[in-house]
Amino acid sequence: MADDNHKQVSVAEFFEKNRHLLGFNNPSKALLTSVKEAVDNSLDACEDANILPEIEVKIQELKRGKYRMIVEDNGPGLNRKVLEKAFGSLLFGSKFRSIGGKQGRGQQGIGISAVILYGQLTTGKPAKITSRTSKEKEAREYIMHIDVKTNEPDVIASNVKNWKKEHGTRVEVEMEGKYVSTRQSPYEFIKQTAVVNPHAQLTYTDPEGKKHKFPRVVDKLPRKAKEVKPHPSGVEFGLFKRMSKDTSARSTKSFLTTDFDKVGSGTANSILETAKVEGKIMPKLLSDDQLHEIHEAIKTTKIMNPSTDCLSPIGAEALAKSLESEYDLEFSKAISRNPTVYRGFPFQVEVAIGYGGELDVEGSVKLNRFSNKVPLLYEEGSCALTKGVKSITWKSYGLHNSSGSMPTGPAVIVVHIASTWVPFTSESKAAVSNYPAISKEIKLAIQEAGRALQIYVRKKRKAGLEEEKRQKFKGYASEVAGAVAKLIAKDSYKISKSDLEKSVVKIEKSLLKTAETMYVSGKDLEVEEDEEDEQE
Repeated sequence: MADDNHKQVSVAEFFEKNRHLLGFNNPSKALLTSVKEAVDNSLDACEDANILPEIEVKIQELKRGKYRMIVEDNGPGLNRKVLEKAFGSLLFGSKFRSIGGKQGRGQQGIGISAVILYGQLTTGKPAKITSRTSKEKEAREYIMHIDVKTNEPDVIASNVKNWKKEHGTRVEVEMEGKYVSTRQSPYEFIKQTAVVNPHAQLTYTDPEGKKHKFPRVVDKLPRKAKEVKPHPSGVEFGLFKRMSKDTSARSTKSFLTTDFDKVGSGTANSILETAKVEGKIMPKLLSDDQLHEIHEAIKTTKIMNPSTDCLSPIGAEALAKSLESEYDLEFSKAISRNPTVYRGFPFQVEVAIGYGGELDVEGSVKLNRFSNKVPLLYEEGSCALTKGVKSITWKSYGLHNSSGSMPTGPAVIVVHIASTWVPFTSESKAAVSNYPAISKEIKLAIQEAGRALQIYVRKKRKAGLEEEKRQKFKGYASEVAGAVAKLIAKDSYKISKSDLEKSVVKIEKSLLKTAETMYVSGKDLEVEEDEEDEQE
């Protein structure tokens, strides 16, 4: 009888009832999340295929509270089998091919399929997916639902489509939503995406039909992230045990050296010696106690940091160039820190600071947070990237802030973390968890960029003071020149009015030239006179 009160649900049915976990909390956030997931999908697809991305995003208002989102890319396209699963099943994706992995925008295999699930839940309408893999093949349009009972695609129709693109994918979903023009808007997301993806060409058409273009800034794809094996220090015991049962290695030593990153023969011997386990035993035959001993020995054995080939940073030069293309700035500085590790996962922090120009002098600085080249627009206060900015004493760097608050002044700050596994605070991937190793790198990167800002601001202030002195001197120059000229005329010989005027102009020019020389060199009149007295 007890079994009648229980029911097992599919992952799709679970998220249908708990959509807030994926970022679909309210209509405005749902619309933004849908754009984000579709754009992330397109960027990853293009980069994996070595294609410079060209992505078009359109949001059309159908009626009050109802919108159509269209995202079209020039990626490699998908064949029917992969397309149906990728768009019609939650927890399906390339991220699950290996345990180690590589840097990518999506981490959970939920993104775009969750958008389709949300659309059908709020409007009852199916999604339309068009894709083409090459100009030799025809494009096909798929009209599909997700079967929430089975978490499988439900293809209603599949038709050949006349499509001008030689390759790519187009996603069209109708959904309930609310369009806003705040910092958490689709426009702001596209703009910030352009900053950290300077190799992408983005076009956005808003519900009013206004087209916004964000041209490509660099014509080179970022370094491609390589897939790596898991680092042993980042593997928890349950996963370690499963790996030992699934491995094709025929000995425990070869299991350690072939299935993990940075474990060579010498390191494997040290681990096994500490664990007091024979290296020739087949991994599948290891007891739980032996596996525990090996897992504990890994924690005390010195192992090289993980490979960083799995990361694909923006790069300091490209980040600075991109920031300058989006904002009218007087000064910019970008920093890419060397990769490091937290819990066995490699990560890298990048920071950029832009100053002056069109930015608001009185208000708080603009903080743009990113993880794996994706803007983070929600949960700013709980994010490690925000806390890193607030932890700095900005007065030292030319801005102002009270303890633990955002700085104020004409500046924009970009903070980016790249990792194979970004530690988000929730499934909605809106904020980064506050791990000590990550917080330390963020602070060091901000301080490094801040020092460059400090030098610029000091030079600007000094130049302003010198210009102020110069202007004051210029105000008195004509009077001084006239007085000197009259003294010369009085003491030596009579002078005509025209000659007097010529003398005044000549003396004034001489005085101004002297002033220019003194203020450019950083000297003032008193210092100059003191030096002459000492020489006498």
